[in-house]
Amino acid sequence: MSQEQDKIIIFDTTLRDGEQCPGATLNVDEKLLIAKQLARLGVDVIEAGFAYASPGDFEAVKKVAEAVGTENGPVICSLARAIKNDIKAAAESLKPAAKGRIHTFISTSDIHLEYQLKKTKAEVLEIAGEMVAYAKSFMDDVEFSTMDATRTDPEYLYQVLERAIAAGATTVNIPDTVGYTTPSEFGALIKGIKENVPNIDQAIISVHGHNDIGLGVANFLEAVKNGARQLECAINGIGERAGNTALEEVVMALHVRRQYFNPFVGRSAESEAPLTNIDTRQIYKTSRLVSTLTGMLVQPNKAIVGANAFAHESGIHQDGILKNKLTYEIMDAESIGLTNNQIVLGKHSGRNAFRTRLKELGFDLPEDELNKAFLKFKDLADKKKDISDWDLEAIANDEIQSSPEMFRVELVQVSCGDRSTPTATVTLRTPEGKELTDAAIGTGPVDAVYKAINRVINVPNELIEFSVQSVTAGIDAIGEVTIRLRYEDRVFSGHAANTDIIVASAQAYVNALNRLYGSLKQEKRSQMAQEV
Repeated sequence: MSQEQDKIIIFDTTLRDGEQCPGATLNVDEKLLIAKQLARLGVDVIEAGFAYASPGDFEAVKKVAEAVGTENGPVICSLARAIKNDIKAAAESLKPAAKGRIHTFISTSDIHLEYQLKKTKAEVLEIAGEMVAYAKSFMDDVEFSTMDATRTDPEYLYQVLERAIAAGATTVNIPDTVGYTTPSEFGALIKGIKENVPNIDQAIISVHGHNDIGLGVANFLEAVKNGARQLECAINGIGERAGNTALEEVVMALHVRRQYFNPFVGRSAESEAPLTNIDTRQIYKTSRLVSTLTGMLVQPNKAIVGANAFAHESGIHQDGILKNKLTYEIMDAESIGLTNNQIVLGKHSGRNAFRTRLKELGFDLPEDELNKAFLKFKDLADKKKDISDWDLEAIANDEIQSSPEMFRVELVQVSCGDRSTPTATVTLRTPEGKELTDAAIGTGPVDAVYKAINRVINVPNELIEFSVQSVTAGIDAIGEVTIRLRYEDRVFSGHAANTDIIVASAQAYVNALNRLYGSLKQEKRSQMAQEV
């Protein structure tokens, strides 16, 4: 990958390490949605998955490579252990991409060598060189990672990196795998690599961080000051354990403080040119999409994208903001894609105004999706006096994330209270156009609705996650429901938004069941084709 020396490469691992966050499993369709948004965001590299890990991961990497890996799009990357079968699977999955990258890794710390790999330093040194060379036989762009680098003996680390670069690695990644290091230590490690690896000028130094003691962003910024030129991070900081370094935080730190960081990348301090290729106005939208699809809610006080990030309650702060925003805001909310959230549409607004406002918010829907979204908007306008941009965003996201329509919710009625048994009646339209009605009781109204739906759509499944999030404040707020259900070893998700959270819950559940039902039908067709 060609690198402008005064720019920082943003490598996004939301779809790989981010997905390893407990409860954040994504299906192929969801990964595609996120990958397309990451491309709009402007990330340089998308790590689409771990191709050898499972058939689902292989398919996801391949689909992302096909859909997003265009000539003008990002580099598409697949992770692979330093094992031939892993590397071969990664190469195969990346074939559709115009620009592909194999990212192979092996542990280098004493504790990993002794207890995990059970190999000597000499053996790992040989494996590193051999497997990088093998990856290089498939494509030119090869990244090599020394897992648990921050707990590795520096002198040994230098040897492994030198061997990997000699074998053809174009990027060498220094992961803080367990979130162990501190900024000064990490900066010194990167500086040591720059000074002690003889052929380091032939590769880009990358860093991968975790936030176990809350130092992910600080470590990355110190790494940049000492020569790192690629940062591996995830949207909303999701990932293993306490998560990865948050993309939005490190990008905005480099954006807001670029005058400070400019000299470290060889620029004049006064330069206003961005340090990354990220379109910061897409940050908030990307954060919302990842939060919705993973079901991982963003805490209100989260830096950059939290609900309170631009809120001011203190009277002194409010007074300062009214006089001059710069008194208490170091960045403009619009710079990350937030608007003033003013009411611009209502029940008398037309289709063209609706389309135009969605485009301003970053949504360019196909005509059929736009028509469905417009009908939902009109329905909402009859229920709510004030329609905000967040409401419009929820409607658009709901349409984008909707599953192929097989079963459709026609009616939901519930009866519940502290002196009655929760009871639900549902009517669903089947793929054949028939209307089927059934009823059930449950521990609560949503449980009763789901049991009634299961009586109509008789497909075994286990509900493993249910989350509700309010889009705006107020008694008439839209509620967004995200659910996940498991069938055998696969997870299917559903999402819906409505002012009535019981209705949204029913629609989200049916969306997930439609994905499951569609998958089973596809498998049956494939099986019949093989038998023929």
